[in-house]
Amino acid sequence: MKRVLTSDVIKYPGKKIKAQGWVHSIRFHGKIIFADLRDKGGILQLVFGPQNKALYKLSKELKSEWVISVIGEIKNRPKNMINSKIETGKVELLVEELEILSKAKTMPFPVDSPGYEINEEKRLKYRYLDLRRERMRKNMQVRQEVIKFMRDFLQERGFLEIETPMLTKATPEGARDFLVPSRLEPGKFYALPQSPQQYKQILMVSGIEKYFQIARCLRDEDPRADRQAEFTQLDIEMSFIEREDILSLVEELTVSLIKKLFPEKKIAKTPFPRLSYKKVMEKYNSDKPDLRKNKKDANELAFAFIVDFPLFKWKKGEKRWDSMHHPFTTPVEENIEKIKAKPGKILSHQYDFVLNGVEIGGGSIRIHKPELLEAIFEILGHKKQEIREKFGHLLEAFEYGVPPHGGIAPGIDRFLASILGEPNIREVIAFPKTGENKGLMMGTPAEVSKDQLKELHLKVEKSHRKK
Repeated sequence: MKRVLTSDVIKYPGKKIKAQGWVHSIRFHGKIIFADLRDKGGILQLVFGPQNKALYKLSKELKSEWVISVIGEIKNRPKNMINSKIETGKVELLVEELEILSKAKTMPFPVDSPGYEINEEKRLKYRYLDLRRERMRKNMQVRQEVIKFMRDFLQERGFLEIETPMLTKATPEGARDFLVPSRLEPGKFYALPQSPQQYKQILMVSGIEKYFQIARCLRDEDPRADRQAEFTQLDIEMSFIEREDILSLVEELTVSLIKKLFPEKKIAKTPFPRLSYKKVMEKYNSDKPDLRKNKKDANELAFAFIVDFPLFKWKKGEKRWDSMHHPFTTPVEENIEKIKAKPGKILSHQYDFVLNGVEIGGGSIRIHKPELLEAIFEILGHKKQEIREKFGHLLEAFEYGVPPHGGIAPGIDRFLASILGEPNIREVIAFPKTGENKGLMMGTPAEVSKDQLKELHLKVEKSHRKK
């Protein structure tokens, strides 16, 4: 007999079906035993009566979170027993056959609550249990729906989805790289991508013109509360465009997505405000201002684009200029001598995407002139030889005809957390790390065997720092 999901049982009144899932709860009412069966579709009430002694005896053994298979008839509940809080609240299954597929130990925490009250480290250690709770299941479902909407929207507008490599080259783009040693070429390393930045620019050289990717990005950053070592962004790049083309595209995508998937939400203002960096810093002392009229209204969404950022920022500790966004951002002023003379005065074609006081994305019009890109790297403190070693592939590609181009990369994790009102992005990621980049469920990072290190021609030196 084919399994029927709980969400579909209302289609089978008076018919015998098979249902399988987890025992969500058990209740004893006199001689009648009620159990709630939970699967991906929801919850279904099971009824065990004393007529079948063997079945009844077996049902008494059931415990929460055991995995079971049942066969029985779908019946309408008595009117006084209808549960309007669940989709299957008008029906129940009168069990005729019961099979225990798997038993479960006592749970480290309940999964029938939202889970906010439970220690987060324990939740992350037992993430496979934490994901059983309804809130987390819904978050994963919404995540899929959002990503599907993004894909459909962009593909309908002529964008091509392309996957870029996960094993790439270490380059100074802002954050620290995760490095992967090469077994076949001792002493050499791959780097995991901080973003697909250079690949998507090279795709513009390839004539793709409209690219997107649901991209995984990896950055070895210092511990921060609402950051992840690996995260997901909607990566977009376009050729022959100006800033407003990209901002309008993202605005159309966002408004359409909200109307379709979150109709209960209210967008504070459209078109989304375009606010200069200077003005928001003066008025809000923040480059990601919360523009909601009523900050207690969970359904109000105040989007904005922050534009006209400085091209550089001064790093006092290192006594050098650094990119405000990244080194591939086009300056408003393209006269190289003027940029070198007053780097702190130069604005850029950078833009950030902000929602309710959270930066959920950023992008820029890119530099497409090799000589300008080399000049920017020199201002950042890189020597010509180093520039050629690190970025020679990109500069060489630009020598074969590169169109003006630009892009943006909204963070999917941050967007979802903000829309769903979650306290941090870990609530919308299936298997997140802690703020210290630890994977408590798998026990990562972890040591590897001496044989593995030897094969990679590596040797670990233990730290002798005092604890």
